[in-house]
Amino acid sequence: MVTPTEVERRQDEPQAPGPAGSRVRGADLEPHAGLRYIARLFKVLAVLLMLLLVAEVVMGLVQQGAAALPELLVEATRLVVFAALLWAAGDIALMMIESNHDLRATRILLGRISAQTRRISGNADFEPDLPPARERLEERPPGTD
Repeated sequence: MVTPTEVERRQDEPQAPGPAGSRVRGADLEPHAGLRYIARLFKVLAVLLMLLLVAEVVMGLVQQGAAALPELLVEATRLVVFAALLWAAGDIALMMIESNHDLRATRILLGRISAQTRRISGNADFEPDLPPARERLEERPPGTD
């Protein structure tokens, strides 16, 4: 997990020079700690359910023997399905992080292409009007995404 001091250090580090107009916000590069935490939590819960299943099967067989098998199979099926859903929810959270990183990378690349196009066409002074949502996005302090 990224600590606040690491975030501040990364934001203070000088960035490698890039093409004109290719400013990258620190928040664009930071991981989504909350979603990673939730993904890890879901996966840990899935593992705990599997451990609970093993304990339940052992206890059922010890206490009631083979007579407990039909009821244990039903419970085992429920727990396995629920654990699989929790594991899948964790994977979906990680997939959301990756897709957001791809989206941000696409925005950065489009900004660089746009700046280079303006520079090549001789319209380096041209600044397009940004829609209100984009302006609000740029006014946020780093790390508030």
